[in-house]
Amino acid sequence: MNEKLLIVDDDQILLESLTIVLSNRGYQCTQCSTAEQALDLIVTDGADFDAVISDISMPGMNGLELMEKVAEFNPRIPFIIITAYASMETAILALRKGAFDYLIKPLNFEDVYLKISKLLQHKEIAAENQALRQELNSQYKFDNIVGKSAAIQQVFQIIRQVSQTSANVLITGNSGTGKELVARAIHFNSPRTKGRFVPLNCASVSETLFESELFGHKRGAFTGAIADTEGFFKAAEKGTLFLDEISEVPINIQAKLLRAIESKEIIPVGSNQPQKVDVRIIAASNRDLAEEVKKGSFREDLFYRLNIIHIKLPSLSERPEDIPLLVNQFIQNFRGQMNRNVRGVDPEVMQLFMNRKWKGEIRELQNVIERAMIFCQGEMITLDDLPPEISTDEKSGMLSTELSLKEATEKFEREFILRVLKKNNFHRGKTAQDLHIGEATLYRKLASLGIRIEE
Repeated sequence: MNEKLLIVDDDQILLESLTIVLSNRGYQCTQCSTAEQALDLIVTDGADFDAVISDISMPGMNGLELMEKVAEFNPRIPFIIITAYASMETAILALRKGAFDYLIKPLNFEDVYLKISKLLQHKEIAAENQALRQELNSQYKFDNIVGKSAAIQQVFQIIRQVSQTSANVLITGNSGTGKELVARAIHFNSPRTKGRFVPLNCASVSETLFESELFGHKRGAFTGAIADTEGFFKAAEKGTLFLDEISEVPINIQAKLLRAIESKEIIPVGSNQPQKVDVRIIAASNRDLAEEVKKGSFREDLFYRLNIIHIKLPSLSERPEDIPLLVNQFIQNFRGQMNRNVRGVDPEVMQLFMNRKWKGEIRELQNVIERAMIFCQGEMITLDDLPPEISTDEKSGMLSTELSLKEATEKFEREFILRVLKKNNFHRGKTAQDLHIGEATLYRKLASLGIRIEE
């Protein structure tokens, strides 16, 4: 035990007694007989302490003033204040101003030890929670969403802007494109990061339980409701509620969801008392909600309320140049988890990944890498390590090993440039930008590779 305590009291006998008792318990104790001396020790000398035990009533600066001034300099140092029984109002005031606890004279030294132990345990838990929060936040930094393509860079720009607001966000894109990852990035980079991020997959909720899941219910509201239960809105108080697959919300619940979003109030099932909620809504869908509105399966007013900011995530076919970056990221992530020494993939594997149509998008690519790393025996993933769903037809479509390196390089370059051209409707300026080359360089490559574009 090496925790450092600062004891501040003008009563020399009490000061010495506390120091002896706590030193015998293993604490490193420093004494100050005035608040001014203690403040000088912390502010001027830069001394750091795990806790301060200070009397309130002292000549000159009192204990409350000392606590307030220390908090301005180092708010991480907690206080336990000492007061006489007749000064309980002052003790309560100290608690309101941020003191962790108080001790009443005459002191019970066992009580002193227990309260210090409780304070230090609380401080340790708070430090662990802070470290976990920082680790979690680091997982959802913008630079952890991988991509250099113009399509994904545009998404990054929108995320950065929308994160600093509380506007509702609608994220659309194919299944597996990373909608929840983007939603978490928005939350953990926003002022709401101290609140919870609460995800709800709307497709997994029974229609009969939807209202209760969203808004909670009161005891006895229906068969099986044996206790009051808060819903997802309340769970996300001061934070973000992520409604994935929002198109699956039943039409009869959509009106109540709209009311909750607009009024910032919910009414639990079995109650008639509205409850205020402060929640940011991020919704996601792999369907075109505008089309669902036309079909009559999604309310138009709810669509407009959710669609304040729209982020459309590109598919892998729209950002093929990001595939090598994603592959390398997944390998690095799984290396640590699996304790494997895989460094990368063979060139023919990367070409297959670049040419393949990923129906499951990024999620499917990640699963393929994870499986390949389990079976990989060397430092590089080969075609033999790929799962059965990568068909032999796909593998046989690889570049022939009979080609020279120059011929193979030219063939790959030609196929890749053609893919990017098609993605940009053969617009040469946009294609050159996506390839990170000048237009003049692109023209030379088109000519040398025999690629003709009709004017």
